[in-house]
Amino acid sequence: MVYLAKWKIVLILVLCTLGVIYAAPNLLDRQTVERLQGELPSWAPTRTINLGLDLQGGSHLLLEVDLRAVTQERLNALLDSVRSELRTANIGYLDLAIDGSAVAFTVREPGRVDEARDLVRRIESGALETSVDGAGRVRVGPTEEAIAARGRQAVDQSIEIVRRRVDETGTREPTIQRQGEDRILLQLPGIDDPERVKRLIGQTAKMTFHLVDETVSPAEMMAGRVPPGTLRLPLVEQPGQYMAVNRRVMVSGDTLTDAQATFQDGRPVVSFRFDSVGARRFGDATRENVGRLFAIVLDNRIISAPVIREPILGGAGVISGNFTVQTASDLALLLRAGALPAPLNVIEERTVGPGLGADSIEAGKIASVAGLTLVVVLILATYGLFGVFAVSALVINMVLIFAALSAFQATLTLPGIAGIVLTIGMAVDANVLIFERIREEQRNGRSVISAIDAGYSRALTTIIDSQLTTLIAAVLLYAFGSGPIRGFAVTLTIGIVTSLFTAIWVTRLMVVAWMRRTKPKLVPI
Repeated sequence: MVYLAKWKIVLILVLCTLGVIYAAPNLLDRQTVERLQGELPSWAPTRTINLGLDLQGGSHLLLEVDLRAVTQERLNALLDSVRSELRTANIGYLDLAIDGSAVAFTVREPGRVDEARDLVRRIESGALETSVDGAGRVRVGPTEEAIAARGRQAVDQSIEIVRRRVDETGTREPTIQRQGEDRILLQLPGIDDPERVKRLIGQTAKMTFHLVDETVSPAEMMAGRVPPGTLRLPLVEQPGQYMAVNRRVMVSGDTLTDAQATFQDGRPVVSFRFDSVGARRFGDATRENVGRLFAIVLDNRIISAPVIREPILGGAGVISGNFTVQTASDLALLLRAGALPAPLNVIEERTVGPGLGADSIEAGKIASVAGLTLVVVLILATYGLFGVFAVSALVINMVLIFAALSAFQATLTLPGIAGIVLTIGMAVDANVLIFERIREEQRNGRSVISAIDAGYSRALTTIIDSQLTTLIAAVLLYAFGSGPIRGFAVTLTIGIVTSLFTAIWVTRLMVVAWMRRTKPKLVPI
Protein backbone atom coordinates (compact mmCIF):
# COMPACT_ATOMS: atom_id res chain seq x y z
CA MET A 1 0.00 0.00 0.00
CA VAL A 2 2.91 2.36 0.56
CA TYR A 3 4.21 1.95 -2.99
CA LEU A 4 2.45 4.01 -5.66
CA ALA A 5 2.80 3.23 -9.37
CA LYS A 6 3.78 6.13 -11.61
CA TRP A 7 0.47 6.06 -13.49
CA LYS A 8 -1.39 6.44 -10.19
CA ILE A 9 0.76 9.41 -9.23
CA VAL A 10 0.12 11.03 -12.62
CA LEU A 11 -3.63 10.34 -12.34
CA ILE A 12 -3.82 11.91 -8.85
CA LEU A 13 -1.92 15.01 -9.97
CA VAL A 14 -4.01 15.37 -13.15
CA LEU A 15 -7.30 15.13 -11.23
CA CYS A 16 -6.15 17.69 -8.67
CA THR A 17 -5.00 20.05 -11.43
CA LEU A 18 -8.31 19.71 -13.28
CA GLY A 19 -10.10 20.44 -10.02
CA VAL A 20 -8.19 23.71 -9.63
CA ILE A 21 -8.87 24.67 -13.27
CA TYR A 22 -12.62 23.95 -13.11
CA ALA A 23 -13.04 25.64 -9.74
CA ALA A 24 -11.06 28.78 -10.72
CA PRO A 25 -13.92 30.56 -12.64
CA ASN A 26 -15.86 30.82 -9.37
CA LEU A 27 -13.24 33.32 -8.15
CA LEU A 28 -14.04 35.71 -11.03
CA ASP A 29 -16.94 38.15 -11.29
CA ARG A 30 -19.90 37.37 -13.58
CA GLN A 31 -18.92 39.92 -16.27
CA THR A 32 -15.45 38.42 -16.61
CA VAL A 33 -16.86 34.89 -16.79
CA GLU A 34 -19.38 35.88 -19.50
CA ARG A 35 -16.60 37.55 -21.49
CA LEU A 36 -14.42 34.45 -21.22
CA GLN A 37 -17.32 32.23 -22.31
CA GLY A 38 -17.58 34.29 -25.49
CA GLU A 39 -13.85 34.26 -26.19
CA LEU A 40 -12.78 30.73 -25.20
CA PRO A 41 -13.80 27.47 -26.94
CA SER A 42 -16.98 25.74 -25.74
CA TRP A 43 -14.99 22.94 -24.10
CA ALA A 44 -12.94 25.37 -21.97
CA PRO A 45 -13.80 25.28 -18.22
CA THR A 46 -15.59 28.63 -17.85
CA ARG A 47 -18.70 27.47 -15.99
CA THR A 48 -19.51 28.64 -12.49
CA ILE A 49 -21.75 27.21 -9.80
CA ASN A 50 -25.45 27.96 -10.24
CA LEU A 51 -27.00 29.49 -7.14
CA GLY A 52 -30.47 28.35 -6.17
CA LEU A 53 -33.56 30.45 -5.59
CA ASP A 54 -32.81 30.83 -1.88
CA LEU A 55 -29.33 32.24 -2.58
CA GLN A 56 -29.71 34.58 -5.56
CA GLY A 57 -33.41 35.36 -5.42
CA GLY A 58 -35.99 34.81 -8.15
CA SER A 59 -39.58 33.70 -8.61
CA HIS A 60 -41.55 30.83 -7.10
CA LEU A 61 -44.75 29.91 -8.96
CA LEU A 62 -47.31 27.21 -8.25
CA LEU A 63 -49.34 26.48 -11.38
CA GLU A 64 -52.59 24.58 -11.69
CA VAL A 65 -53.52 22.72 -14.88
CA ASP A 66 -57.15 23.42 -15.78
CA LEU A 67 -58.31 19.82 -16.21
CA ARG A 68 -61.88 20.99 -16.73
CA ALA A 69 -60.75 22.62 -19.97
CA VAL A 70 -59.16 19.32 -21.01
CA THR A 71 -62.45 17.49 -20.44
CA GLN A 72 -64.43 20.22 -22.23
CA GLU A 73 -62.11 20.11 -25.23
CA ARG A 74 -62.49 16.35 -25.42
CA LEU A 75 -66.29 16.65 -25.29
CA ASN A 76 -66.21 19.26 -28.09
CA ALA A 77 -64.13 16.90 -30.23
CA LEU A 78 -66.51 14.04 -29.38
CA LEU A 79 -69.47 16.21 -30.37
CA ASP A 80 -67.97 16.86 -33.80
CA SER A 81 -67.15 13.17 -34.24
CA VAL A 82 -70.69 12.10 -33.28
CA ARG A 83 -72.21 14.60 -35.73
CA SER A 84 -69.92 13.38 -38.52
CA GLU A 85 -70.62 9.69 -37.85
CA LEU A 86 -74.40 10.17 -37.71
CA ARG A 87 -74.43 12.15 -40.94
CA THR A 88 -72.26 9.58 -42.69
CA ALA A 89 -74.65 6.80 -41.62
CA ASN A 90 -77.72 8.94 -42.59
CA ILE A 91 -79.17 8.68 -39.08
CA GLY A 92 -81.45 11.59 -38.28
CA TYR A 93 -80.99 13.24 -34.89
CA LEU A 94 -82.27 16.11 -32.75
CA ASP A 95 -80.86 18.28 -29.96
CA LEU A 96 -77.22 17.19 -30.34
CA ALA A 97 -75.39 18.95 -27.50
CA ILE A 98 -73.03 18.52 -24.55
CA ASP A 99 -74.95 17.48 -21.47
CA GLY A 100 -72.81 17.47 -18.34
CA SER A 101 -69.91 15.06 -18.88
CA ALA A 102 -71.38 13.45 -22.01
CA VAL A 103 -72.73 14.20 -25.48
CA ALA A 104 -76.47 13.61 -25.86
CA PHE A 105 -78.81 13.43 -28.87
CA THR A 106 -82.23 12.09 -29.78
CA VAL A 107 -82.61 9.71 -32.72
CA ARG A 108 -85.48 10.63 -35.05
CA GLU A 109 -86.29 7.00 -35.91
CA PRO A 110 -86.84 4.91 -32.75
CA GLY A 111 -85.93 1.73 -34.64
CA ARG A 112 -82.35 3.01 -35.25
CA VAL A 113 -81.49 3.89 -31.64
CA ASP A 114 -79.39 0.75 -31.08
CA GLU A 115 -77.62 1.30 -34.39
CA ALA A 116 -76.78 4.88 -33.42
CA ARG A 117 -75.54 3.81 -29.98
CA ASP A 118 -73.25 1.13 -31.43
CA LEU A 119 -72.00 3.59 -34.05
CA VAL A 120 -70.90 6.30 -31.60
CA ARG A 121 -69.44 3.75 -29.18
CA ARG A 122 -66.91 2.75 -31.83
CA ILE A 123 -65.51 6.31 -32.11
CA GLU A 124 -63.08 5.56 -29.26
CA SER A 125 -63.19 1.86 -28.62
CA GLY A 126 -63.02 1.03 -24.92
CA ALA A 127 -62.83 4.69 -23.81
CA LEU A 128 -66.53 5.60 -24.12
CA GLU A 129 -69.65 4.52 -22.28
CA THR A 130 -73.16 4.91 -23.68
CA SER A 131 -76.71 4.81 -22.35
CA VAL A 132 -80.22 5.19 -23.76
CA ASP A 133 -83.27 6.47 -21.87
CA GLY A 134 -86.91 5.66 -22.51
CA ALA A 135 -87.37 8.60 -24.87
CA GLY A 136 -84.69 7.34 -27.24
CA ARG A 137 -82.12 9.91 -26.14
CA VAL A 138 -78.57 8.57 -26.41
CA ARG A 139 -75.78 9.70 -24.09
CA VAL A 140 -72.14 8.98 -24.88
CA GLY A 141 -69.14 10.13 -22.84
CA PRO A 142 -65.65 9.14 -21.77
CA THR A 143 -65.22 6.66 -18.92
CA GLU A 144 -63.80 7.69 -15.56
CA GLU A 145 -60.57 5.83 -16.34
CA ALA A 146 -60.24 7.61 -19.67
CA ILE A 147 -60.80 11.02 -18.04
CA ALA A 148 -58.16 10.30 -15.35
CA ALA A 149 -55.65 9.05 -17.93
CA ARG A 150 -56.23 12.13 -20.08
CA GLY A 151 -55.69 14.35 -17.03
CA ARG A 152 -52.37 12.70 -16.14
CA GLN A 153 -51.25 12.98 -19.75
CA ALA A 154 -52.18 16.67 -19.82
CA VAL A 155 -50.16 17.42 -16.67
CA ASP A 156 -47.11 15.51 -17.95
CA GLN A 157 -47.32 17.28 -21.30
CA SER A 158 -47.74 20.65 -19.59
CA ILE A 159 -44.56 20.08 -17.55
CA GLU A 160 -42.60 19.33 -20.72
CA ILE A 161 -43.98 22.39 -22.55
CA VAL A 162 -43.26 24.65 -19.56
CA ARG A 163 -39.71 23.27 -19.45
CA ARG A 164 -39.19 24.08 -23.13
CA ARG A 165 -40.52 27.61 -22.76
CA VAL A 166 -38.44 28.34 -19.67
CA ASP A 167 -35.31 26.93 -21.32
CA GLU A 168 -35.91 29.22 -24.32
CA THR A 169 -35.80 32.27 -22.04
CA GLY A 170 -32.25 31.38 -20.96
CA THR A 171 -33.13 30.76 -17.30
CA ARG A 172 -30.39 28.66 -15.74
CA GLU A 173 -31.25 25.60 -13.67
CA PRO A 174 -35.00 26.13 -13.16
CA THR A 175 -36.88 23.74 -10.88
CA ILE A 176 -39.95 22.26 -12.58
CA GLN A 177 -41.75 19.53 -10.66
CA ARG A 178 -45.15 17.94 -10.49
CA GLN A 179 -46.99 18.57 -7.24
CA GLY A 180 -50.15 16.63 -6.49
CA GLU A 181 -52.49 15.55 -9.27
CA ASP A 182 -52.85 18.78 -11.23
CA ARG A 183 -50.19 21.25 -10.04
CA ILE A 184 -46.72 22.21 -11.22
CA LEU A 185 -44.05 23.82 -9.04
CA LEU A 186 -41.83 26.26 -10.92
CA GLN A 187 -38.81 28.01 -9.38
CA LEU A 188 -36.78 30.46 -11.49
CA PRO A 189 -33.50 31.51 -9.82
CA GLY A 190 -32.17 34.94 -10.74
CA ILE A 191 -35.07 35.79 -13.06
CA ASP A 192 -35.17 39.54 -13.72
CA ASP A 193 -38.53 39.75 -15.55
CA PRO A 194 -41.02 37.42 -13.82
CA GLU A 195 -44.04 39.07 -15.48
CA ARG A 196 -42.77 38.14 -18.96
CA VAL A 197 -42.19 34.55 -17.85
CA LYS A 198 -45.72 34.41 -16.42
CA ARG A 199 -47.12 35.65 -19.74
CA LEU A 200 -45.15 33.06 -21.66
CA ILE A 201 -46.12 30.24 -19.35
CA GLY A 202 -49.75 31.23 -18.96
CA GLN A 203 -50.47 31.43 -22.69
CA THR A 204 -51.77 28.19 -24.16
CA ALA A 205 -50.28 29.03 -27.60
CA LYS A 206 -52.56 26.69 -29.54
CA MET A 207 -52.33 27.81 -33.15
CA THR A 208 -54.67 26.62 -35.90
CA PHE A 209 -55.43 27.68 -39.47
CA HIS A 210 -59.07 28.06 -40.60
CA LEU A 211 -60.87 29.26 -43.71
CA VAL A 212 -62.95 32.38 -43.14
CA ASP A 213 -66.72 31.92 -43.59
CA GLU A 214 -67.49 34.91 -45.81
CA THR A 215 -71.21 34.05 -46.03
CA VAL A 216 -71.90 35.46 -42.56
CA SER A 217 -73.08 39.06 -42.74
CA PRO A 218 -71.73 41.79 -40.43
CA ALA A 219 -75.14 42.07 -38.73
CA GLU A 220 -75.21 38.34 -37.99
CA MET A 221 -71.63 38.58 -36.80
CA MET A 222 -72.35 41.35 -34.30
CA ALA A 223 -75.49 39.57 -33.09
CA GLY A 224 -73.56 36.36 -32.60
CA ARG A 225 -75.77 34.40 -35.00
CA VAL A 226 -73.51 32.03 -36.91
CA PRO A 227 -74.48 28.77 -38.62
CA PRO A 228 -73.49 25.35 -37.23
CA GLY A 229 -69.90 24.42 -37.97
CA THR A 230 -68.80 28.07 -37.76
CA LEU A 231 -66.92 29.89 -34.99
CA ARG A 232 -67.20 33.58 -34.09
CA LEU A 233 -63.72 34.69 -32.97
CA PRO A 234 -62.37 38.11 -31.94
CA LEU A 235 -59.71 39.96 -33.93
CA VAL A 236 -56.51 40.79 -32.06
CA GLU A 237 -55.72 43.90 -34.13
CA GLN A 238 -59.30 45.26 -34.01
CA PRO A 239 -60.65 45.07 -30.45
CA GLY A 240 -64.40 44.62 -30.36
CA GLN A 241 -64.54 43.20 -33.89
CA TYR A 242 -65.21 39.58 -34.79
CA MET A 243 -64.81 37.27 -37.77
CA ALA A 244 -66.53 33.99 -38.61
CA VAL A 245 -64.31 31.02 -39.45
CA ASN A 246 -65.06 27.42 -40.30
CA ARG A 247 -64.81 25.16 -37.27
CA ARG A 248 -62.78 22.67 -39.32
CA VAL A 249 -59.05 23.00 -38.71
CA MET A 250 -57.22 23.07 -42.05
CA VAL A 251 -53.73 22.88 -40.50
CA SER A 252 -52.79 22.49 -36.84
CA GLY A 253 -49.86 24.18 -35.10
CA ASP A 254 -48.64 20.87 -33.70
CA THR A 255 -47.06 20.17 -37.11
CA LEU A 256 -44.76 23.20 -36.80
CA THR A 257 -41.06 22.42 -36.71
CA ASP A 258 -39.63 25.94 -36.33
CA ALA A 259 -40.64 29.54 -35.76
CA GLN A 260 -38.36 32.57 -35.73
CA ALA A 261 -38.79 36.30 -35.22
CA THR A 262 -37.56 38.15 -38.31
CA PHE A 263 -38.23 41.29 -40.33
CA GLN A 264 -40.23 41.89 -43.50
CA ASP A 265 -40.23 45.33 -45.11
CA GLY A 266 -38.64 46.64 -41.95
CA ARG A 267 -41.44 45.35 -39.67
CA PRO A 268 -41.16 42.51 -37.13
CA VAL A 269 -42.87 39.32 -38.30
CA VAL A 270 -42.80 35.65 -37.31
CA SER A 271 -41.69 33.10 -39.90
CA PHE A 272 -42.71 29.48 -39.46
CA ARG A 273 -42.08 26.10 -41.07
CA PHE A 274 -44.10 22.87 -41.04
CA ASP A 275 -42.99 19.26 -41.05
CA SER A 276 -43.73 17.09 -44.08
CA VAL A 277 -47.30 16.31 -42.98
CA GLY A 278 -48.09 19.93 -42.14
CA ALA A 279 -46.45 21.18 -45.34
CA ARG A 280 -48.64 18.87 -47.43
CA ARG A 281 -51.82 19.96 -45.63
CA PHE A 282 -50.83 23.62 -45.84
CA GLY A 283 -50.05 23.29 -49.56
CA ASP A 284 -53.37 21.53 -50.26
CA ALA A 285 -55.36 24.11 -48.27
CA THR A 286 -53.79 27.08 -50.06
CA ARG A 287 -53.94 25.46 -53.51
CA GLU A 288 -57.65 24.65 -53.24
CA ASN A 289 -58.69 28.01 -51.78
CA VAL A 290 -56.86 30.68 -53.76
CA GLY A 291 -58.56 34.06 -53.30
CA ARG A 292 -60.14 33.19 -49.93
CA LEU A 293 -59.27 34.57 -46.50
CA PHE A 294 -57.15 32.23 -44.39
CA ALA A 295 -57.36 32.94 -40.65
CA ILE A 296 -54.41 32.29 -38.33
CA VAL A 297 -55.92 31.61 -34.89
CA LEU A 298 -53.94 31.65 -31.65
CA ASP A 299 -55.79 30.69 -28.46
CA ASN A 300 -59.19 31.34 -30.08
CA ARG A 301 -58.17 34.82 -31.24
CA ILE A 302 -57.49 35.72 -34.87
CA ILE A 303 -54.06 37.32 -35.11
CA SER A 304 -54.07 37.57 -38.91
CA ALA A 305 -56.38 36.73 -41.84
CA PRO A 306 -54.50 37.22 -45.11
CA VAL A 307 -55.82 36.47 -48.59
CA ILE A 308 -54.43 33.33 -50.24
CA ARG A 309 -52.99 34.88 -53.40
CA GLU A 310 -51.23 31.75 -54.63
CA PRO A 311 -50.53 28.19 -53.44
CA ILE A 312 -47.84 27.99 -50.73
CA LEU A 313 -46.13 24.68 -51.38
CA GLY A 314 -42.82 25.06 -49.54
CA GLY A 315 -44.21 24.38 -46.08
CA ALA A 316 -43.21 27.82 -44.80
CA GLY A 317 -45.03 31.07 -44.19
CA VAL A 318 -45.01 34.39 -42.35
CA ILE A 319 -47.32 35.79 -39.67
CA SER A 320 -47.56 39.58 -39.83
CA GLY A 321 -49.34 42.01 -37.55
CA ASN A 322 -48.74 44.83 -35.11
CA PHE A 323 -45.75 43.09 -33.58
CA THR A 324 -42.92 44.65 -31.67
CA VAL A 325 -39.54 42.96 -31.63
CA GLN A 326 -40.30 41.56 -28.15
CA THR A 327 -43.82 40.28 -28.96
CA ALA A 328 -42.62 38.70 -32.22
CA SER A 329 -39.81 36.99 -30.34
CA ASP A 330 -42.21 35.76 -27.63
CA LEU A 331 -44.70 34.41 -30.18
CA ALA A 332 -41.92 32.56 -32.01
CA LEU A 333 -40.76 31.13 -28.68
CA LEU A 334 -44.28 29.89 -27.86
CA LEU A 335 -44.73 28.28 -31.27
CA ARG A 336 -41.35 26.54 -31.07
CA ALA A 337 -42.07 25.17 -27.59
CA GLY A 338 -45.51 23.88 -28.56
CA ALA A 339 -49.03 24.40 -27.27
CA LEU A 340 -50.17 23.60 -23.78
CA PRO A 341 -52.90 20.94 -23.62
CA ALA A 342 -54.81 23.08 -21.10
CA PRO A 343 -54.62 26.57 -19.56
CA LEU A 344 -52.33 27.08 -16.56
CA ASN A 345 -53.52 29.17 -13.62
CA VAL A 346 -51.06 30.78 -11.21
CA ILE A 347 -52.44 29.96 -7.75
CA GLU A 348 -49.37 30.96 -5.73
CA GLU A 349 -46.56 33.38 -6.45
CA ARG A 350 -43.62 34.38 -4.27
CA THR A 351 -40.71 36.61 -5.15
CA VAL A 352 -37.48 36.05 -3.24
CA GLY A 353 -35.21 39.07 -3.11
CA PRO A 354 -31.43 38.72 -3.53
CA GLY A 355 -30.92 40.32 -0.09
CA LEU A 356 -32.14 37.19 1.68
CA GLY A 357 -29.79 35.11 -0.45
CA ALA A 358 -26.87 37.40 0.36
CA ASP A 359 -27.53 36.96 4.08
CA SER A 360 -27.69 33.19 3.61
CA ILE A 361 -24.43 33.15 1.68
CA GLU A 362 -22.74 35.26 4.34
CA ALA A 363 -24.04 33.00 7.10
CA GLY A 364 -22.88 29.97 5.12
CA LYS A 365 -19.43 31.48 4.74
CA ILE A 366 -19.18 32.11 8.47
CA ALA A 367 -20.31 28.55 9.27
CA SER A 368 -17.91 27.07 6.71
CA VAL A 369 -14.93 29.11 7.92
CA ALA A 370 -15.71 28.38 11.57
CA GLY A 371 -16.13 24.66 10.94
CA LEU A 372 -12.98 24.51 8.80
CA THR A 373 -10.95 26.40 11.40
CA LEU A 374 -12.00 24.14 14.26
CA VAL A 375 -11.31 21.00 12.22
CA VAL A 376 -7.89 22.28 11.13
CA VAL A 377 -6.86 23.21 14.68
CA LEU A 378 -7.99 19.86 16.07
CA ILE A 379 -6.27 17.81 13.35
CA LEU A 380 -3.00 19.76 13.57
CA ALA A 381 -2.92 19.49 17.35
CA THR A 382 -3.66 15.77 17.29
CA TYR A 383 -1.54 14.49 14.41
CA GLY A 384 1.21 17.06 13.85
CA LEU A 385 2.86 16.60 10.44
CA PHE A 386 0.31 14.03 9.37
CA GLY A 387 -2.31 16.61 10.36
CA VAL A 388 -0.74 18.98 7.82
CA PHE A 389 -1.19 16.26 5.20
CA ALA A 390 -4.84 15.84 6.20
CA VAL A 391 -5.50 19.60 6.12
CA SER A 392 -3.88 19.90 2.69
CA ALA A 393 -6.10 17.07 1.47
CA LEU A 394 -9.10 18.83 3.00
CA VAL A 395 -8.35 21.99 1.00
CA ILE A 396 -8.00 19.93 -2.18
CA ASN A 397 -11.27 18.24 -1.28
CA MET A 398 -13.07 21.60 -1.12
CA VAL A 399 -11.57 22.59 -4.48
CA LEU A 400 -12.78 19.34 -6.05
CA ILE A 401 -16.30 19.85 -4.66
CA PHE A 402 -16.58 23.29 -6.23
CA ALA A 403 -15.03 21.99 -9.46
CA ALA A 404 -17.61 19.17 -9.65
CA LEU A 405 -20.50 21.55 -8.93
CA SER A 406 -19.26 23.85 -11.70
CA ALA A 407 -18.58 21.10 -14.24
CA PHE A 408 -21.95 19.39 -13.77
CA GLN A 409 -23.79 22.74 -13.50
CA ALA A 410 -25.38 21.62 -10.26
CA THR A 411 -27.46 24.15 -8.35
CA LEU A 412 -26.12 25.22 -4.95
CA THR A 413 -28.86 25.93 -2.41
CA LEU A 414 -28.76 26.84 1.26
CA PRO A 415 -29.14 23.16 2.27
CA GLY A 416 -26.36 22.51 -0.22
CA ILE A 417 -24.10 24.80 1.79
CA ALA A 418 -25.08 22.75 4.85
CA GLY A 419 -23.99 19.65 2.95
CA ILE A 420 -20.59 21.25 2.27
CA VAL A 421 -20.17 22.19 5.93
CA LEU A 422 -21.05 18.63 6.90
CA THR A 423 -18.52 17.35 4.35
CA ILE A 424 -15.78 19.41 6.01
CA GLY A 425 -16.29 17.47 9.21
CA MET A 426 -16.62 14.14 7.44
CA ALA A 427 -13.66 14.69 5.10
CA VAL A 428 -11.07 14.09 7.81
CA ASP A 429 -12.93 11.09 9.21
CA ALA A 430 -11.15 8.68 6.86
CA ASN A 431 -7.79 10.24 7.71
CA VAL A 432 -8.51 9.84 11.42
CA LEU A 433 -9.21 6.13 10.92
CA ILE A 434 -5.99 5.68 8.95
CA PHE A 435 -3.81 7.70 11.32
CA GLU A 436 -5.19 5.99 14.42
CA ARG A 437 -4.52 2.62 12.84
CA ILE A 438 -0.94 3.68 12.02
CA ARG A 439 -0.45 4.87 15.61
CA GLU A 440 -1.76 1.56 16.96
CA GLU A 441 0.47 -0.50 14.65
CA GLN A 442 3.52 1.56 15.68
CA ARG A 443 2.74 0.93 19.37
CA ASN A 444 2.72 -2.79 18.58
CA GLY A 445 6.33 -2.54 17.45
CA ARG A 446 5.98 -2.38 13.70
CA SER A 447 8.46 -0.44 11.57
CA VAL A 448 7.48 2.84 9.90
CA ILE A 449 6.83 1.30 6.51
CA SER A 450 4.98 -1.67 8.00
CA ALA A 451 2.84 0.57 10.26
CA ILE A 452 1.87 2.91 7.42
CA ASP A 453 1.15 0.01 5.09
CA ALA A 454 -1.05 -1.66 7.71
CA GLY A 455 -2.80 1.63 8.49
CA TYR A 456 -3.92 2.17 4.90
CA SER A 457 -4.76 -1.45 4.11
CA ARG A 458 -6.65 -2.36 7.30
CA ALA A 459 -8.55 0.91 7.66
CA LEU A 460 -9.78 0.80 4.07
CA THR A 461 -12.68 -1.58 4.76
CA THR A 462 -13.96 0.53 7.65
CA ILE A 463 -13.66 3.72 5.56
CA ILE A 464 -15.61 2.28 2.65
CA ASP A 465 -18.26 0.90 5.03
CA SER A 466 -18.86 4.23 6.75
CA GLN A 467 -18.83 6.32 3.56
CA LEU A 468 -20.94 3.84 1.60
CA THR A 469 -23.79 3.92 4.12
CA THR A 470 -23.82 7.72 4.00
CA LEU A 471 -23.71 7.61 0.20
CA ILE A 472 -26.73 5.30 0.11
CA ALA A 473 -28.64 7.73 2.34
CA ALA A 474 -27.67 10.64 0.06
CA VAL A 475 -28.81 8.76 -3.06
CA LEU A 476 -32.16 7.97 -1.44
CA LEU A 477 -32.58 11.61 -0.41
CA TYR A 478 -32.02 12.65 -4.02
CA ALA A 479 -34.34 9.98 -5.41
CA PHE A 480 -37.28 10.65 -3.12
CA GLY A 481 -36.66 14.25 -2.13
CA SER A 482 -37.29 17.47 -4.01
CA GLY A 483 -35.96 21.00 -4.17
CA PRO A 484 -33.69 21.88 -1.21
CA ILE A 485 -33.45 18.25 -0.08
CA ARG A 486 -31.98 17.33 -3.44
CA GLY A 487 -29.53 20.21 -3.17
CA PHE A 488 -28.30 18.82 0.14
CA ALA A 489 -28.06 15.30 -1.32
CA VAL A 490 -26.05 16.50 -4.34
CA THR A 491 -23.37 18.30 -2.34
CA LEU A 492 -23.22 15.48 0.21
CA THR A 493 -22.75 12.87 -2.54
CA ILE A 494 -20.04 14.86 -4.28
CA GLY A 495 -18.37 15.48 -0.91
CA ILE A 496 -18.30 11.77 -0.06
CA VAL A 497 -16.72 10.84 -3.39
CA THR A 498 -14.08 13.58 -3.21
CA SER A 499 -13.39 12.80 0.46
CA LEU A 500 -12.64 9.18 -0.36
CA PHE A 501 -10.32 10.25 -3.17
CA THR A 502 -8.39 12.80 -1.10
CA ALA A 503 -8.17 10.68 2.06
CA ILE A 504 -7.09 7.44 0.40
CA TRP A 505 -5.04 8.71 -2.52
CA VAL A 506 -3.97 12.32 -2.02
CA THR A 507 -2.78 11.96 1.59
CA ARG A 508 -1.17 8.66 0.69
CA LEU A 509 0.78 10.37 -2.09
CA MET A 510 1.96 13.01 0.41
CA VAL A 511 2.97 10.33 2.94
CA VAL A 512 4.88 8.33 0.30
CA ALA A 513 6.70 11.45 -0.93
CA TRP A 514 7.62 12.36 2.67
CA MET A 515 8.91 8.85 3.42
CA ARG A 516 11.08 8.72 0.31
CA ARG A 517 12.62 12.09 1.09
CA THR A 518 13.22 11.80 4.86
CA LYS A 519 13.36 8.01 5.49
CA PRO A 520 12.07 8.44 9.09
CA LYS A 521 12.68 6.04 11.98
CA LEU A 522 9.36 6.86 13.67
CA VAL A 523 5.96 8.08 12.46
CA PRO A 524 5.50 11.61 13.89
CA ILE A 525 1.89 11.21 14.98
